Amino acid sequence: MTTPQSYFEQMYARSSDPWDFAGRWYDARKHALTVAALPARRYRSAFEPGCSTGLLTARLAERCDHVFAVDAVPAAVATAAGSLAASPNVTLGVARMPADWPADTFDLIVLSELGYYFDDHDLGTLLDRAVASLEPGGDLVAVHWRHPVDDHARSGDDVHERIAALPGLARQVRHEEADFLLEVFTRTPPPVLSVAQREGLA
Repeated sequence: MTTPQSYFEQMYARSSDPWDFAGRWYDARKHALTVAALPARRYRSAFEPGCSTGLLTARLAERCDHVFAVDAVPAAVATAAGSLAASPNVTLGVARMPADWPADTFDLIVLSELGYYFDDHDLGTLLDRAVASLEPGGDLVAVHWRHPVDDHARSGDDVHERIAALPGLARQVRHEEADFLLEVFTRTPPPVLSVAQREGLA
């Protein structure tokens, strides 16, 4: 079963930052690693569903010409708007995934701590739409918590296994820790080039 909207609404009703993203070194470090793992120096247009308080969004905005970030909970989007007041290249919106997936195309899509909230059908729809809207040569980032959580429909590792099985994606990066898994997949064709190959070093 996909996690109901009411679960997130109740979380944000109790706190504007229910997972304490702003206060935990764990999340600050993970966000920094996520952005450091991006193979390209710069991206034209990024999409981040489930942006929560916008802390990762702010880091993405430093590497992208434009970031479209959405969350299903209006209170979360309001908090993100405050965090991103100094980032004019970010557009925020309220949207429920996967039903409200945008019609635009992107060269970067970031699925951060999102996939394990969906049942098989909704996760399949989400991933199909992600691949369909990812431009050739664009990057899909996935980063998920690995420990069991009662409110999750599946494990983070299962989400990454589902992504790895999708046609049209090639894994560029895999960073594995006991707590989370971070991977970057590139849309093919064209053939995937490593960062060193892009720089003419290999």
